[in-house]
Amino acid sequence: MRFGKYHGLGNDFVIADLRSGVSPVEQERAQDAAFVRSVCDRRFGVGADGVLAILPPAEGTGADARMRVLNVDGSEAEMCGNGLRCVVKYLYEHDESLRRDAIVIGTGAGPLSCAIAARDGRVHTVTVDMGQPRLARRDIPMVQHDHAAGDRFLAMPIRATGRELTATAVSMGNPHVVMFVDESGADLRALAESVGPALEVHEWFPERTNVEFAHIHSPREIELVVWERSCGITLACGTGACATAVAACLAEHSQVGQEIEVHLLGGDLFITVAPEYETVFMRGPATHVFDGTLKLD
Repeated sequence: MRFGKYHGLGNDFVIADLRSGVSPVEQERAQDAAFVRSVCDRRFGVGADGVLAILPPAEGTGADARMRVLNVDGSEAEMCGNGLRCVVKYLYEHDESLRRDAIVIGTGAGPLSCAIAARDGRVHTVTVDMGQPRLARRDIPMVQHDHAAGDRFLAMPIRATGRELTATAVSMGNPHVVMFVDESGADLRALAESVGPALEVHEWFPERTNVEFAHIHSPREIELVVWERSCGITLACGTGACATAVAACLAEHSQVGQEIEVHLLGGDLFITVAPEYETVFMRGPATHVFDGTLKLD
């Protein structure tokens, strides 16, 4: 099976195009959890944060292709913003029928429209319409542990590893819990590494959660470290950057309609929360690293 290695700001993936030329047995094997774990192993495999399987679009969705996100541990994620940009770059540069200004990719969060900025046949940045953020606890999903607190979890206390933090829960098609803290730089990463594992599996999140630790530098500049569900610390997380921008606007640290520069460990993403929180736009790069062949036996 041919594959491509790509990354979005250091969040790296193995991309497998399973739309044609692959038997049903090979298609199933390429998405098997044990196979995914072996491929993602950084010592004995290719090494990646996950495998992105490109599949034919589901009927009636209007999508040009479908993306399935398989985490490093073999589990499946609903969405991955960095991975989506990588898939768009792959499709634009390998499929002439999709070499246009915008394409639609089916995801676990629904079909998402992706605008492409390209030059000389190569994609430089992708702007994704990430859809409407969801704030209701049932949509995160999140246990309604405190019936007096209302339907949303906004600027509420949460405790882990002996520390109480103020958090906001947001779904961008996958669950996130965002905290604004005083730490920055190495201290911010240390906080994510110490508290992130406990919050990922916190009892209030029945499907676990991604965890964002953010430091506000200005209304249009946020420093962010993400403890990603099933992966741990990752160099970048597109949905995490979007969830953080939404939480920042809700807390009035930032404003809707203005582009926010989010500094992640691997580089910068540019997020705009639309007025009335109708949608969120994510703009950022995707990079091709190399191609190779994998045995599926």
